[in-house]
Amino acid sequence: MASHLPSSVSHLESSVSRFLPNPKTVAIIGCPFSGGQSKVGVDEGPIHLVEAGLLQQLAELGWQVSFDGHHQFEEIRTEDDPPIGKLKNPRFVSNVCKAVAHAVGEHAKKGHLPLTLGGDHSLAMGTISGTLEKYSDACVVWVDAHADINTAETTDSGNIHGMPLSFLLGIGPKVDEFSWVKPLLKTHRLVYIGLRDVDQGERRILKENGIKAFSMHEVDKYGIGRVVEMALDHVNPGRKLPIHLSFDIDALDPAVAPSTGTPVRGGLTFREGHYICEAVYETGCLVAVDIMEVNPSLSDKESVKQTVAVGCSIVRSALGETLL
Repeated sequence: MASHLPSSVSHLESSVSRFLPNPKTVAIIGCPFSGGQSKVGVDEGPIHLVEAGLLQQLAELGWQVSFDGHHQFEEIRTEDDPPIGKLKNPRFVSNVCKAVAHAVGEHAKKGHLPLTLGGDHSLAMGTISGTLEKYSDACVVWVDAHADINTAETTDSGNIHGMPLSFLLGIGPKVDEFSWVKPLLKTHRLVYIGLRDVDQGERRILKENGIKAFSMHEVDKYGIGRVVEMALDHVNPGRKLPIHLSFDIDALDPAVAPSTGTPVRGGLTFREGHYICEAVYETGCLVAVDIMEVNPSLSDKESVKQTVAVGCSIVRSALGETLL
């Protein structure tokens, strides 16, 4: 059933958006999807985030909240979905991402800010495609432990959640099943923050294409404030372009967000993760947000509760919550 929460009067100051009309509306797109990787449970992430009160929390920040229920992807699952080369579940992933692209694009065209709750990060193929349909000059701030830029040739696992950016950029061999993905994202419009587990083939792709990436080494060296400033200076120098923020919860250290499919030690602290979101929101350029890879099946009850709470908190920071 559709849920439309009116904004409440918020004690928090609202940043003036360059692109969104007032009153600002956030459209929640729940994507309980796990087909881009092999671990069960990541499809439950969106349901847990909503059940934790995320919609009401965003209404309290002053947003009009639109939520039409979680997308049901079972009807577009193909019974016969053998691998294409190394790629696992290629037809299912493609069909779901295409549906997500349409949903995100439609909300963006209405002047809403699409907030996609994943689900695994293959969904970004859809979310970013939808954003670029409305904002052709949008840039992407990708916060993640992983580069997710493997191609059909470089992937070892065949899991498509490690590949969405190669399709969006048009890098690597063409795969007919994903021909709907237009390579509208430009390499100079993508920047990474928080990388710390990058495959050999991905390193080569990043270097060959001159893609800007700030790993945890740079975060340690310069501090998160300087890193975010440098990242934005690169990808959005005049702070005039729309920004799509795609945040994988595994960017955070497992001590902060343990319940995720591919945790890697040495990640962003609680405050570093939130600062990135706060700084992006302050630009007034934010037009779309993804929060991905919350997996409530991979930890004990308390760790799940902690990860879901952090996921909600990250979203609130991205949509304007401040410390004072």
